[in-house]
Amino acid sequence: MLSRSSPTRPPRGLLLIFALANVGGVAAYLPLLTLLLPLKIEALGKGDHIGVFTACVTAGAVAASLSNILFGWLSDRAVSRGRGRRTWMAGGLAATAASYAALTLSATPLQIVAGVVAFQCAVNALLAPMHAIMSEEVPDAQKGMLGGLLALGSPAASALATLLVGWNTLPDAARFMLVPTAVAACTLPLLVGRARLAVAPPAPHLREPAPTRDLAVAGIARLLVQIAAAVTQAYLIYYFESLVDDPHRAALPARIGHLLTIAFLLPLPIALVLGRVSDVMRRRKPVLLTAAAVAAAGLAGMALARDWSSGAVAFSVYTAGSAAFVALHAAFSMQLLPDPQHRGRDLGLLNLANTLPSLLGPPLTWMLATPRDFSAAMLALAVLTLCGGLTMLGVRAWR
Repeated sequence: MLSRSSPTRPPRGLLLIFALANVGGVAAYLPLLTLLLPLKIEALGKGDHIGVFTACVTAGAVAASLSNILFGWLSDRAVSRGRGRRTWMAGGLAATAASYAALTLSATPLQIVAGVVAFQCAVNALLAPMHAIMSEEVPDAQKGMLGGLLALGSPAASALATLLVGWNTLPDAARFMLVPTAVAACTLPLLVGRARLAVAPPAPHLREPAPTRDLAVAGIARLLVQIAAAVTQAYLIYYFESLVDDPHRAALPARIGHLLTIAFLLPLPIALVLGRVSDVMRRRKPVLLTAAAVAAAGLAGMALARDWSSGAVAFSVYTAGSAAFVALHAAFSMQLLPDPQHRGRDLGLLNLANTLPSLLGPPLTWMLATPRDFSAAMLALAVLTLCGGLTMLGVRAWR
């Protein structure tokens, strides 16, 4: 049961528990969507691989958008009835493991698309209450540092993906089932912990009007930045295939796995420092704008790249800026939630900025990219990312 009377001092190590849980949350989807799913589709050897993958991304984005709001709202109701959110997290974890088993058994394009939809519903049943727990159990004064620690999720999940792809003797079924095992190990410390309210709801006579405008502006900014993340996550293999000769393509999955691990490690110390600085200075918007500008520069470099080396360097620059922006933006947004009674629901609505790009990115890529040239698509993404950083300047205040 979550006490509502007053905020409690968070126990030492709480931020590390949340960081580890976030690693599990990212590991639940990143290895699948970046490497395991494209390889699964290619192994079918049937029809248009890009078309099937795009169908998976599109249907999965719709499922993720709706299910995150639903499970956030359900966890809000659980809190209002004195039960807490961790039960929903546990159910989402079990459902995620079941969805991986279903994907392992999928043998046709239709079964894979259906499996991805089920997976997205399951993983958002895990993520929605987890993020709401972070918003109410981490003090506002430590949310910048929390944002920095959240940047650990992507490199750790990428390392897992690299291990799974590089382990040549590992059967496909084992690859798919090792992921939920790792997710369970990372989220268990948070699941068994006791709920501790660290952000007390204001007294009714002291409440200010809900800053819904600020939350909407922050959501638009994140959406613009995340369109590039959706495209690079979904089409990274195809992007690098456009830069290398046919004889070298067989080694691309393993090389990309190593690149993802390195590229996502780079932002971690940067995000930690910037997060702590923003906590001390109480100025987050200039940091977010700088991170978006770095990400845009990396995307421009990807547009100009003509070989693996230059493309990999540019992608690393992009991820340094993008990962720092997304991690710090997530922590900042937790301070903009308009109603303490509906944290899960409002975070679910904000999560549309993460899922809608998966609907917007594929059509943009289809219109601007070809199997041998992603330059126009990457330039368009650079412009959108920079606009996202500038949009954050429109957030007028935070609580």
